Amino acid sequence: MLSHPRKVLYFIELIILIIILALKPADLTDWAAYLGGSDRNHYSTLTQIKADNVDQLKEAWEYNLPDSGQMQVNPLITQGVLYGVSSTVQAFALDASTGKEIWRFGDPLKNWASTSRGVSFWTNGIEKRILYTAGPNLWALDAQTGKPILSFGEQGKIDLHLGLPAIAASKFIISNTPGTIYHNLIIMPVRLSEGADAAPGDIRAFDVLTGKLVWTFHTIPYPGEKGYTTWPKDAYLNTHTGAANNWAGMAVDNERGILFVPTGSAGYDFYGGNRKGANLFANCLIALDAKTGKRLWHFQTTHHDLWDRDLPAPPNLITVTHRGKKIPAVAQITKQGFVFLFDRVSGKPLFPIVEKKVMGSALKGEKAWLTQPYPTLPKPYARLSSEIQHNDINPYSENKEELINTLASLNKSWHAAPSEKGNLILPGFDGGGEWGGAAADPNGILYVNSNEMAWIQKMVPTKKNSLNPGEKIYQTNCQSCHGADKKGNPFSGYPTLVGISSKKSKTYIQQIINNGKGMMPGFNHLSKEEKDHILSFINDELPKEVASKTSNSYVSPYQMTGYIKFLDAKGLPALSPPWGTLNAIDLNTGKYVWKIPFGDEPALAKQGITGTGAENYGGPIVTASGLLIIGAAKDGKLRIYASKTGKLLRTITLPAAAFATPSTYAVNGKQFIVIACGGTKLGTPKGNKYIAFSL
Repeated sequence: MLSHPRKVLYFIELIILIIILALKPADLTDWAAYLGGSDRNHYSTLTQIKADNVDQLKEAWEYNLPDSGQMQVNPLITQGVLYGVSSTVQAFALDASTGKEIWRFGDPLKNWASTSRGVSFWTNGIEKRILYTAGPNLWALDAQTGKPILSFGEQGKIDLHLGLPAIAASKFIISNTPGTIYHNLIIMPVRLSEGADAAPGDIRAFDVLTGKLVWTFHTIPYPGEKGYTTWPKDAYLNTHTGAANNWAGMAVDNERGILFVPTGSAGYDFYGGNRKGANLFANCLIALDAKTGKRLWHFQTTHHDLWDRDLPAPPNLITVTHRGKKIPAVAQITKQGFVFLFDRVSGKPLFPIVEKKVMGSALKGEKAWLTQPYPTLPKPYARLSSEIQHNDINPYSENKEELINTLASLNKSWHAAPSEKGNLILPGFDGGGEWGGAAADPNGILYVNSNEMAWIQKMVPTKKNSLNPGEKIYQTNCQSCHGADKKGNPFSGYPTLVGISSKKSKTYIQQIINNGKGMMPGFNHLSKEEKDHILSFINDELPKEVASKTSNSYVSPYQMTGYIKFLDAKGLPALSPPWGTLNAIDLNTGKYVWKIPFGDEPALAKQGITGTGAENYGGPIVTASGLLIIGAAKDGKLRIYASKTGKLLRTITLPAAAFATPSTYAVNGKQFIVIACGGTKLGTPKGNKYIAFSL
């Protein structure tokens, strides 16, 4: 052990080193943080690859994983090493110049975790750590060897339930998105249940060295905390209300020590009779002191959310010029197609935001908020339901009359409260803007890709009495995805459960119910008996004897009938194109620089019909050489555009669709572009490759 004087000297030297590293410019050849940096701007200063040589790009290397499936990863590259995650959430390191594997960590056979968007990298100049999640656990790995750092938490990991109240100890919690590093802290985003059983979405910072909890910010405030009166007085107890979590990731202004946290809706997503009020700090952009977690300012983008309007991506920290003055700003994209722009320090909106009146609720017990925020600039980058006319039907559909009748039966008002009649949700539950986020350049231009898929929201009363106890539990926990008839909605991405007992073993189904898989949460809040009832109902077995005791779980009086896309008879979008767009917005003026359809619908492209736009997940990156590079679309292409004009410069067919944000970096003077190709989503073929391109 070090003597006391030597300890003091050691810590003084360490502090000096940290200060030197903080003042040293970042290595501009690296992509060392999620989405390119703590500002989350997806921006690179590299210029070797440019408009006049993109036609010379060719595959430099590929890395084949032993598993296959959706990969949403934005890889990190630092000092010649690439760090990524597989579809079964194994972390790995590669030689970034060759793609040769250095190490891989994790056991895919024991991991029922969700999709991952990558890892976090931390160094103090001496030690290097990779921090990433698998299931409910945050691991700290030695960046050079991939081995767990045993001094972190319990043998290299901490459970993300750490610091939550006792009632949440067994509730579903994972993290899809890398944590945000600030000095020796990692602040973790978490994904929770969408129901009233959700754990609280507390924002928590952990010590990178020890794993210990450092601070907590309550997104559902406790008595005496700001925002407490915007909920029922017992909401913080987490007995019938939860979530208001950050799952999409955060941005941090290292110079000013400000952490910017976008949050999502409270659970249950679609009925709020048990959580009357505006519900701070759900659906907010929150500025916190990164060192202490103290609130500096906030803005709520949806009051009393009933539409799952989570803020879907980290904000962009940019500099804009307004009235001749340069202003450090923060821009937040949304599912509803808006960009909200604020002064980064004061929280003052840089373009006016008005409160527009909206329809109230006809559901018993519900009290919808009667106004919602509407930014006057920029104009929405996605169509709104209120703009849709009866003739806005897909011209390529064969069942146009049926679609027109369906459209006429739905309420299309902006932010109309959920109803038994049914609402058109556009932008859809997935956006608009999505988790891929927006890119931004130093000139204040924001680049955002948008989905144009409409969904249908319809509510039904929850069955109060059922001869089959599993049916009641199924309706509360499973119906919104798999439907009342268990047939699911494969076109919408939700598989049928009909006949599942002939395809999968009971053990397999039980594991899914317990732990979740993909985007499905595990049902840890249910008792073993309740899980057995669901299993019996799914397998069409006769109901078991109902025990005298009943669950203490809160049951919403209304449930949504399902996540249903508005599609035609062939599974194409029912509304007219474009079904995906790419937008360049000047946030100095609030005006659009350009807007184009993004992607092609594969079924129509085979018939020679292009320019339709397509559903897309994953974001763009932008370079100092004037390139905008993006995969994301379901047609499985990597596209490179001129960022100033939107002109398409190069299209590369990938081995599988890349629902991920690419990265760019340089090693030994050569610039690379790398992207994860996992396919799977939107019915696309599975893939298992990371592919890098260079000149």
